[in-house]
Amino acid sequence: MQKRDYELSIAIPASLVSDVPHLREKTVKIGLVGRTAAIFCVNEIIVFPNLHGTDQRRDANLLATILAYMETPQYLRKRLFKIKPELRYVGILPPLRTPHHPTANRIKDLAVGEHREGVVLSLTEAGSLVDIGVERPVLIPDAEFPFNTRVTVKVTKLGKRPRAILAGHDEIKEYWGYRTTVSEVPFGQLVKNRSFDLVIATSRHGTPLIEVVDKLSKRWEKSHEILVAFGAPTQGLYEIVAYENFKLNEVAHFTVNTIPNQGTETVRTEEALCASLAILNLIPFGKKNLEV
Repeated sequence: MQKRDYELSIAIPASLVSDVPHLREKTVKIGLVGRTAAIFCVNEIIVFPNLHGTDQRRDANLLATILAYMETPQYLRKRLFKIKPELRYVGILPPLRTPHHPTANRIKDLAVGEHREGVVLSLTEAGSLVDIGVERPVLIPDAEFPFNTRVTVKVTKLGKRPRAILAGHDEIKEYWGYRTTVSEVPFGQLVKNRSFDLVIATSRHGTPLIEVVDKLSKRWEKSHEILVAFGAPTQGLYEIVAYENFKLNEVAHFTVNTIPNQGTETVRTEEALCASLAILNLIPFGKKNLEV
């Protein structure tokens, strides 16, 4: 689970769950997105509005809430998430099992130098006490953080009075989960407002990936921030950006078809997400991998 040397973001439409009537099925669908993002080490999931003239804040917030819940280690969820109607069925979500979701829950199982996610429990004269999922909180000396603040720490001392220091994600060598962003603007404007080095749009009307893999690989090698974008089954990215008076080639460097000769009339977003990230995962290793 070695961390990549670039940032990988995905953009998904808020209408991902709008055609699903029941919260249970919505939760299942969102769970597939979160699990797929974790499998392929996605750093950011961006939810963008895609239905022109429609208030999609409810669907976008549902996506963001459940995705954020999934990304949070199990031992912190009760502290960081209040009881909400939209979390009613989170018990059916698949576990991520990423490095920042450890299963060890005893101090004796920790190691000095290990990184953990934690939440601030209280302040003392000596520093902040932080719950990191073991039987006793760790102390971050000479540090003051607001109650219930989520922090990343590195364990520096074990025993009856364990200690840790604040850690930055840059120093962690493993994949450390994703963050979820809700965009207030639609896809075209979103891309214009951000500084992605490489934007890949997926579409059944795009160029088969195998035909552009060499050019894409060269661009990929030079990129530090990469975005892979997905449309909805009833409204692809071509239609989505047309409402903004954009053409897709004005906002995306490549528009690719990652599922050529599809056997179904439509491919659901969560299905396209898994198929596309699986094949794009081979891009850094060259065209020969796509021909196997």
